[in-house]
Amino acid sequence: MRRNSVRTDRLLVIGAGPIGLAMADALKQRGVAFDHVDVSDGIGGLWRHGVYQGVHIVSSKKSTGYTDYPMPAHYPDFPSSAQMLRYLESFAHDRSLMDGLELRRRVVRAQPLADESWQVTFDDGEERTYKGVVVCNGHHWDKREIDYPGRFTGTLIHSAEYKESRQLAGQRVLVIGGGNSGCDIACESARVGASCDWSLRSGYWFLPKTVFGVPLTDLPIWNLPVTLQRFILHSAVRIFIGDYRRYGLQKPGHKLFARHPAFGTDVLNYLRQGRIKPRPDIERFAGTKVHFVDGSVGEYDVVVAATGFKNSIPFLPKSLVPIENDVAHVYGGAFPANVKNLYIVGWAQARNGFGTIISPASKLYADMIALQDEMELPIGFILKWRGFKIPETQLLDPGATRRTIWVARRILPLLKRRSRLLAEKGLREPFDPARYPFEDEDGRIQATQA
Repeated sequence: MRRNSVRTDRLLVIGAGPIGLAMADALKQRGVAFDHVDVSDGIGGLWRHGVYQGVHIVSSKKSTGYTDYPMPAHYPDFPSSAQMLRYLESFAHDRSLMDGLELRRRVVRAQPLADESWQVTFDDGEERTYKGVVVCNGHHWDKREIDYPGRFTGTLIHSAEYKESRQLAGQRVLVIGGGNSGCDIACESARVGASCDWSLRSGYWFLPKTVFGVPLTDLPIWNLPVTLQRFILHSAVRIFIGDYRRYGLQKPGHKLFARHPAFGTDVLNYLRQGRIKPRPDIERFAGTKVHFVDGSVGEYDVVVAATGFKNSIPFLPKSLVPIENDVAHVYGGAFPANVKNLYIVGWAQARNGFGTIISPASKLYADMIALQDEMELPIGFILKWRGFKIPETQLLDPGATRRTIWVARRILPLLKRRSRLLAEKGLREPFDPARYPFEDEDGRIQATQA
C-alpha cells in the first residue's frame, strides 16, 4: 500500500552535503519549517563517499569553511578529506542539524501541483506533499563519461570510482582529463604505477596553490574586477610556473576562469621528471592500445577518465529547470521563473572555496524563501522581470557574488511590493503543471503518477 502524507506547512531540503547543511542551518535560524533528507548513510555529501584516499581540498580552510563557523586552528591550510568530513559533522552536531535528518532516503520524483505545492516520491514508494522543495543535491555525482571510438579491453574507470592507490600499483596507467582529480590521479600513478601517461584534449590553466607562502585563495584579490584578477594570476603563473609548453603541455586556448582551473603544481614537477608523459587527445581505443590524434600509440592496463561531472537534477521534469552547459536556468542564483516554491541551491561553484559565498547566500535565500509565502508570484519571475539574467557560467566570481548578496539584502523589502504590482498587471498566466511532464532518457513522456 502506498504511503501518503501532507506536509504543506513545511519545505523539503534534499541533500546534506556542505550546501544542504548551510541551507538547513539558515532555514532553522530563520524559523522556516522543513524536513531534511539525504540518499547517503551520513552527512557530508562528496566528502563522505565521493573522494579517494589522500585527497586534500585545493582551496584553503579559510576560504572553504563557513564564515560563521571557521575550521579548527590546528587544521593545515589544505585539510584532508577526513578532516573535511569531521568539520562538517561538527557543524551539523553543533547546529543541531542531525535532529530529524532522514538518511538513506532517495527522492525519485518531485513534481509541482496546480497550486504550486509539491508532491515528492521516494524510492520506497512513499509520497509526501510539501509546500516547496530546496534542491541541494550537489554537482559531483553524475559522471561525465568518455565517448571515443573503439573499445578498451583493460580496466576502464571514472575518477569517481577511484578510491585508493592499489588500483594503480604496478599498472601502465593512462589518465584522461586535466582537472584537479586528473592531476591528483596522474601524480599517484607516477608514484605507484609502472608508468603514467596523461591525455589532455586541450590546454588547461594550472595555478599554484600557494604564493609567497600564502594560499592563493586567501590572497586579497578576489574582490577585484575579474580583469585584474586575471592579470595578477597570469603574473603568478609566469613567476612561479612559466610557459606550460615547457612541460610538454598545450597552451590554454581559453581565458582564465572560462573553465575551472586546476590548483597545484605537483603534476608539473612529475612532468619535468619524466614520470608523467603528456599525450594529446584520444583518437580511438583498440584493445589495450590507445591511438592518439598525433598518430602515436600507447598500451595500458588501466585508463582513468577524470572527465568531471554533469549538473543534473533527475527527480525534476527536465523542462522545468533546464540545464545547459552545466548552467541551471535560475535567477538570482537559485530561483526558477516559472514556478513557486522551488529553490535550486549549490549548482554553481565558487572559484576560491564555497564557504565565503554559501554562508551569506544561505541566509539571504532563507529570508527570500520566508518572503515567498507573502507573495503571489514566484521570486524568480520577479527577478527576471527586473532584468536579472541566466548566468553564463557555472563558476562564480566570489567578489562579485558577495557584492550582489549585499545589494540584494538591502533591496529585499522591494520584492513584496514588486510582486503585488506585477500580479495586479496580470503578467503571469496561471501555473499549469501539465506543461512540465517527466521524460525518460529518450525524451518520451512518462505517465504522471496518481
